[in-house]
Amino acid sequence: MLFARFSLVVLVALLVGGCASNSPVLGGKNISYGDTKAVELVTNEFGSTDLQTIAETMTRSLAQSGILQGRPVVQVYDVKNKTSEYIDTREITTSIKTQLMKTGTARFASDNTDMQSQVDQLKLQNQSGLYKASTVNKTGNMIAAKYRLEGSISSIVKRSSDVKDVFYKFSLQLIDVDSGLAEWMDEKEIRKTTER
Repeated sequence: MLFARFSLVVLVALLVGGCASNSPVLGGKNISYGDTKAVELVTNEFGSTDLQTIAETMTRSLAQSGILQGRPVVQVYDVKNKTSEYIDTREITTSIKTQLMKTGTARFASDNTDMQSQVDQLKLQNQSGLYKASTVNKTGNMIAAKYRLEGSISSIVKRSSDVKDVFYKFSLQLIDVDSGLAEWMDEKEIRKTTER
């Protein structure tokens, strides 16, 4: 019995020690992992900190507004980029959706970009004859959205000989699909200044 316990302790120690061993590092020596929540100040263009700040602010505001009672279905539209720089606005809405989903305050219908994929999948299941009839999802069962979430991001850029100032404004609104009324709106402003 004592030998069995000792063997078990040795086995666990070996397993833990094996898991803790250092894996080889591949690649260059100038690359390192950083804190994803650290404030990013590489340039004054739109960056990861701005995306995180906007998503967290908007999610908190919408979740605390009380409008999303009963976990309504929301359809998210891509944010319109009205700036002069490339911004992956889909990542902003994906972050907002993810955070709202984690709070349990809303459910999401296929968004306007993914709707065609949903329709194509239903057509394939119902019209191709490839699937067992009892497993086919029927057309006409999709849940319509009660709300539409849409927004925009714009910027004002000012330059002088030694300063570049960028002002971002992100606006988001929740529209009741039935009435067309805006039920919630908020905005987040960010200013970034670089001295040369």
